[in-house]
Order: sequence, then C-alpha cells, then structure tokens
Amino acid sequence: MGKLFESPWPILIIIIVALLLFAAPKLPAMARSLGQSMRIIKSEVKEMKNDGKPAAKDDSDPVEGKVVNHPEANSKSGNDTDVPPATRS
Repeated sequence: MGKLFESPWPILIIIIVALLLFAAPKLPAMARSLGQSMRIIKSEVKEMKNDGKPAAKDDSDPVEGKVVNHPEANSKSGNDTDVPPATRS
C-alpha cells in the first residue's frame, strides 16, 4: 500500500478517472465557466497594464467644417425648413 503514494502520478490518474465517471455531465459547463473566468482575468490584467498610460490618439476627434446650403434647398417663398427638398409638401 505504501508504493501507491510514493509518486503523485497514480493519485492523479485516480482523480481524473473519478472526475470522468462521476462529473462527466457537468464537464462542459465547468469548462465554459473556466474559459469565461480566464477571459475576465486576461482583460483585467490588460487593463491593469494600461491603467497608468495615456490613451492612444486615434484621430477620431470631431472635424470642424462649414455648413454649405444646397441650391435646391432654398425655397421660393423664403421659408427655410429642416426638411430635405424631396420630401417637402
């Protein structure tokens, strides 16, 4: 009996076989949960690394421009509306 506990491999094999026999229906849910946990940990570690650094500039600032009136948008009666010319009644 002493030879069984000399090495960790026989105990590890017994634990794996017991898990496969008794917990087989729950293994997919456990694996999914483990994957989600790993994703959360990875994203948190990434956020911790980027915490002190300034955000990268991606040139997504608003562009200042000039409003140009469309030639057909001017109504003949002088009433300016926000409705495009094609849908005016």
